[in-house]
Amino acid sequence: MEVFLMAMTQLLLEIDGLVAIAAAIPMLAGIGAGVGMGIAVGKSVEGIARQPEAQGKISSTLMIGLAFIETTVIYGLFISILLLFVM
Repeated sequence: MEVFLMAMTQLLLEIDGLVAIAAAIPMLAGIGAGVGMGIAVGKSVEGIARQPEAQGKISSTLMIGLAFIETTVIYGLFISILLLFVM
């Protein structure tokens, strides 16, 4: 019986470690989002510098795009929190 309890304890510890790794993977979306936001802002500044009269259209399109990128990060955070506290 003692061997069974030790085996179950070891299994639970391994599962907790795997859940922690699984929760870290969706947070990698934050790295991609940061890079994507930086590129998007850089390109929008470049576009505004080339055509200042299109500033309003470029800025509004940029804000919509940044909102979509940020939504991806929020989904990744939500999945990580679910994996950590529900599993």
